[in-house]
Amino acid sequence: MASQQVILLIINLIGGAAVIGSYIYGFATHPGSGTALWGGTPESIRPVYGISMIFAALGYFTFIYFVLFRLVPADTEIAGRFGFSLFYAIFLGILVPSVFWMPLTYAYIANPGTGIWTGIRLVLILVGLSSAVLVGALLNLQIKEPAFPYWLAVAGSAYFAFHTAVLDMLLWPILFRM
Repeated sequence: MASQQVILLIINLIGGAAVIGSYIYGFATHPGSGTALWGGTPESIRPVYGISMIFAALGYFTFIYFVLFRLVPADTEIAGRFGFSLFYAIFLGILVPSVFWMPLTYAYIANPGTGIWTGIRLVLILVGLSSAVLVGALLNLQIKEPAFPYWLAVAGSAYFAFHTAVLDMLLWPILFRM
């Protein structure tokens, strides 16, 4: 594994642990309040989100596998002007804001205010846009002969972007405040 892949792996391990840690901490410090995170989201829609979260997570694993184990960093060219290190910014744009969603949402539930709501929206926008940039980066990889793992990564990133940009960034805030 090249050093650039190791850096990306570390970003994902630390970032992923931080995201999961923020969820564990949120649930541990707010026992029994998990349903509060749904706000006004109708109960009939919640299972759709649950299923979508599973597919989004599976999508994440497909594209991180491809980027870490199928790309050669020295040969990676994106849109004729970016290299492998673009993935650092993309994954940081997904993982770092994700750490703050649950703490901000619990803070908003406890003390609703425009500033906290703006923070939540900013988190969701950064994650959704970073996810969309990931799809674009994968589609603009200069690959001689795309194989099945590449197309699986593209499909996984597209679904992940759908979930984060459409369901989380656009729909959840509307439903939460109903």
